[in-house]
Amino acid sequence: MTAPSLIDRLNRRHPKVIDLSLDRIRLLLDRLDHPERRLPPVVHVAGTNGKGSVIAFLRAFAEAAGLKVHVYTSPHLIRFNERIRIAGNLIADDRLLDLLEECETAAGGDPVTFFEITTAVAYLAFSRTSADLALIETGLGGRLDATNVLDAPAVTALTPISLDHQGYLGNELSGIAGEKAAIMRPGVPCIVARQPDEAMTVIKEKAAEIGANLLVSGQDWSVGRERDRMTVETPGKRRDLPVPILAGDHQIENAAQAIACLDSLGGVPIPDAAVAKGLNGADWPGRLQRLTKGPLLDELPPGWEVWLDGGHNGGAGIALARQAARWNDRPLALMIGMLKSKDTRAFLEPLAPHARLAVALKIPGEDGAWPAEDLARQATKAGMTALESGGPRPAAREILSRLDGPGRILICGSLYLAGEILKTHA
Repeated sequence: MTAPSLIDRLNRRHPKVIDLSLDRIRLLLDRLDHPERRLPPVVHVAGTNGKGSVIAFLRAFAEAAGLKVHVYTSPHLIRFNERIRIAGNLIADDRLLDLLEECETAAGGDPVTFFEITTAVAYLAFSRTSADLALIETGLGGRLDATNVLDAPAVTALTPISLDHQGYLGNELSGIAGEKAAIMRPGVPCIVARQPDEAMTVIKEKAAEIGANLLVSGQDWSVGRERDRMTVETPGKRRDLPVPILAGDHQIENAAQAIACLDSLGGVPIPDAAVAKGLNGADWPGRLQRLTKGPLLDELPPGWEVWLDGGHNGGAGIALARQAARWNDRPLALMIGMLKSKDTRAFLEPLAPHARLAVALKIPGEDGAWPAEDLARQATKAGMTALESGGPRPAAREILSRLDGPGRILICGSLYLAGEILKTHA
C-alpha cells in the first residue's frame, strides 16, 4: 500500500472531524512509549495568524546555522508530507507509510481523529531521528489540541489572536485567548505578539497563575523598520537586519517574534549572520506568495502580477489590506474562495476599499466551501464590486476584460484554495 492510499484509508477510519480532547492522544502516545518525551528542544507555537510564518523563520535561522530541525505544521497545501519535516527533509513516503501503520496498529480499535494519529506519527518520527530543535504548530486552539502533550517545551509562543474557529473555541476573544494560552508552561518563556487588550489580559492572568515567563511585544522585545532594514531589540540584544524576504509588513512582526523566541532558547547557538541569512531565505508557500509561472500567468499579458495568500479570517483580512494599501501602483482585483465556517464579512470588509473587483470561486473538492454565487453576494455586501466564475482561468479572463492593465490579482480566502492553485503553479 502506498502512503497516499493509506492516508485515504486513515481518512475513512479517522475522519477529519474536530473532537477536542487530550485523552485519546495521551493513550496512543502511552502505547507508543511516549515519543513526545524524547524530542530535542521544542518551540511550541499557538495563535490565530502567523504561526506558520514564525516557524518558517525559526527553521530558516537554525538551518542557516547548520542545525537540524524537525517541523510539524498543518494543514498541508499539496502533499500530506509537507506537515512533517524530519531533520530538514520532508518525510519520505515509505517512512510515512511505516509510521502510519505503526500508529494505526497502536490505536487498535479505539477512535482516534485524523489529526491525533498524524500528530503521533510526527512525534514518533522526531523521537527516532537526531536533531537540534523541534518546531511544533498547534492545529486548533491549544488547551485540548493534540500537540499540547509536551510537559517541558523550551519556549512557547503566542502569535496574534483573533476570532476564528468560533464553533469550537467560542465567540469571545477572551475565551479563545484562554484556549491558546494553555500551551504555556511553568517557568518556560512565552513570546507573545501584539494582542488585542481583551486577549492580552487573559494571557497575563494565565501566565501569572502558572508561573510562565512572559516576553511581550512592545514591552520586552520590539521591532522597527526603516526602508529595507529593521531593528530588532530583545532583552540584552539589539540587531540591525535586512527586512525578511516574505512579503507584507506583518512578516516583519513575525520575523521579530521568531528572533525573540531564538534569544530565549538556551543551548541552541545561532549567530547573527545565520539570522540575516535566514531572513533572506525563509520559505512559506501560500502566504503572500507571488506566482511567476503557470496557467493563470498564461492568461495575462506581460506586466500583470498574480499573488496568493491563504489567509481566511478577520486578522488576515486586515493584514492583507495593509499590504494592498502599499500596492498603489496598479489596480487590484481579488479571486476569492472561502469555507462556510469562516467569517466572510470580517475577512472581506478590510479589503473592500482597495479592490476594484472581486471574483468569487467555489473551492474544488471542498463540500464546506461557499458556492461562487453566494460568496459573490457576500462580497457585494462587504462593499465590493463582485461577480462569480467557474474557475481560476475564466476568472483571470474576466478580470482582464474589466480592469485597465497592467493590474494585480490577489487570490485569497482559504488555504485549501491556495493549495489548489499551487498544484498547477508551484
